[in-house]
Amino acid sequence: MKIALAPMEGVVDPVMRDILTRVGGIDYCVTEFIRVSDKLLPRRVYQRLCPELETGGLTAAGVPVVLQLLGSDPELMAVNARRAAEMGAPGIDLNFGCPAKTVNKNRGGAVLLDEPELIFRIVSAVRQAVPESVPLSAKMRLGNKDKTRALESAAAMAEAGAGLLTVHARTKIEGYRPPAHWEWIGRIREHVRVPVVANGEVWTPEDCKRCIEVSGCDDVMIGRGLISHPGLAKQIKSQDALSPCDWSDVLQLLLDYFARVESDLAPKYVHGRIKQWLHQLKRHYPEAVVLFERIKTVTWLDQLRDLLITELQAVQRESRYDDQIRCLAR
Repeated sequence: MKIALAPMEGVVDPVMRDILTRVGGIDYCVTEFIRVSDKLLPRRVYQRLCPELETGGLTAAGVPVVLQLLGSDPELMAVNARRAAEMGAPGIDLNFGCPAKTVNKNRGGAVLLDEPELIFRIVSAVRQAVPESVPLSAKMRLGNKDKTRALESAAAMAEAGAGLLTVHARTKIEGYRPPAHWEWIGRIREHVRVPVVANGEVWTPEDCKRCIEVSGCDDVMIGRGLISHPGLAKQIKSQDALSPCDWSDVLQLLLDYFARVESDLAPKYVHGRIKQWLHQLKRHYPEAVVLFERIKTVTWLDQLRDLLITELQAVQRESRYDDQIRCLAR
């Protein structure tokens, strides 16, 4: 099976892709969407959101990064896709699933699922503009307000030339509220003649197993599950009950992330990024709950860095002490 790292705007940026793919188990990533609205975008836009274009479309760990476009104008989507392909994108993905209000009100993302005819024209135009050697995929939800046109939308994408569909198993209105309707992914998979990747509510290896069983898909895309549990993909692949990332490992990742975003972002944004990741980590790591409360009162970046280092050192000391006790017990 293949496991993809999902695109999450403002979360799965180039730094996060690099960190999570180095942990292992991820077969490919999809970038945050690049918004196409009124022009052919300059190369610097692609380079900023997908710096992996400068390294053959791969993360430092050698994982391919598919570039995602979002828009509703077939011709503009086509010329921008051609530019991305010329810059070395290993694949192009089209976003028909974003539920954000700011995107939807400008006729982008999940609202297009009400217009399968337009979807067909967008995908067809992009497929004709991009060399056959560059894979074209599309990501969708089960619909905008309801699921009545889910099969029709999926068929439009496949028939227009998308060689793979990723289906998030909820409508736009359902947002991210459980449950994910994996059985609907199965219906779409049976309706189209291209591979389908299942997406939605995979938090554990057990979730992944049930998602595959219910949807009938071979592959999955995981977003929040990998942010909250960085070793999840590797754990799924190894079929090992033990997580490859304990709290000490996660703290190392947090420190690495801190150093990287501190050099890339304005200081006022760094604290928010660390809080954002810690908030997600609380789902799997009880220690993150305590650490999250502590950093809420920290205002200076030096203080935040020192707090993370102190936490890591304390965990490492405790681990060494536990090892000594186990040796004595033998």
